[in-house]
Amino acid sequence: MSLPGPRAILWDWDNTLVDAWAGVQAGMNAALRAFSMPEWSVEEVRARARLSLRESFPSLFGDEWERARDIFYAEVRARHLELITPMPGIPAALAAAAAWPQGIVSNKQGPILRAEATHLGWASRFGALVGAGDAEADKPSAAPVILALKMLGIAPGPEVWFIGDTGVDMQAARMAGCSAVLLGDAGHDGGMAAAAPDLAFANGHVLAERLLGLAKTPHFA
Repeated sequence: MSLPGPRAILWDWDNTLVDAWAGVQAGMNAALRAFSMPEWSVEEVRARARLSLRESFPSLFGDEWERARDIFYAEVRARHLELITPMPGIPAALAAAAAWPQGIVSNKQGPILRAEATHLGWASRFGALVGAGDAEADKPSAAPVILALKMLGIAPGPEVWFIGDTGVDMQAARMAGCSAVLLGDAGHDGGMAAAAPDLAFANGHVLAERLLGLAKTPHFA
């Protein structure tokens, strides 16, 4: 499928730009242990951690979901910076994407997202760093996408690429009227057919090559 070349690029964070699963797993299992619930493998975390905590924790922990949230964040804050690493090919993809305004729309809590971007030396690349709790609703709502674009001074439209790794990212992109671009095969989230992206790239290396080409001839993907 052909897409217009981008005039702005929005990115998801976890499992799109960075591998942060070890930190998320540590936080999740700390909360589960506190409630005498079975711990999750990293594969279970990857499959289940698509929504923000304010969307997912009430169904898991009921009326005590806020206590579970606090336990989760305490553990994540203690360990996340030592565990976070860039995904393969992403430094090159971000460098190639520097031809366009860039922003982040994540379901990771806003302050933690911004601390990780700063830790990696990436914060200056993004004109918007929107995390869970920053907008009136989190992904798959369009609200954080619209907020990020407002911060960039860019109107929504198909020339805005939202690049992510899950169906939730694709839903948020479509809800906002932007192009839904999948990075990877969404194998942890029902696969390519379930994600139904407008365009997909196998990994950051392939994406970087395409963005470099578009920077020279930016009219079509």
